[in-house]
Amino acid sequence: MADEYLNYLLKDIAWQHDQAFIYGKRIITKRKVAWYAEQPFEYTYSKITKRALPWTDELLQLKSLIETESGESFNSCLLNLYHNGSEAMAWHSDAEKDLVKDGAIASLSFGAERKFSLRHNKTKEKHSLFLEHGSLLLMSGETQTYWQHCMPATKRVTEPRVNLTFRSIAQKN
Repeated sequence: MADEYLNYLLKDIAWQHDQAFIYGKRIITKRKVAWYAEQPFEYTYSKITKRALPWTDELLQLKSLIETESGESFNSCLLNLYHNGSEAMAWHSDAEKDLVKDGAIASLSFGAERKFSLRHNKTKEKHSLFLEHGSLLLMSGETQTYWQHCMPATKRVTEPRVNLTFRSIAQKN
């Protein structure tokens, strides 16, 4: 089943190169992203705002599986496509103002196994694990408040990895 989802995600998702502002300069990343949700939510990170596309049937299937497994509910998903190990993610926390404060983030991985690391903001304590094809990682509670995470670059990985981060956008009244 994981292989079927990976093939779908690589072929049928509306991937776009990500953009970010780093040290005041707009950059285009090699990594690609896509943003889907139950409403055309706007989501801003790295000073770039994205508008969500409507869920696909396959993403809704995955969302349902994740919600059943985690006991959490999600209204959006940011997808990341890393073509190989040279594409990485620097230390950061997902604490954007658009997200529900202390809301859970479910990270579902397909494709190449990659190292994922967590680092405590104050103590600098670190933990690492490898996210395998079809694996689920749940970050909840105050994880984003007290910890940062990253996915370091590696020359060993030559295959693509797709990561789906199911999250909840705060509803504006």
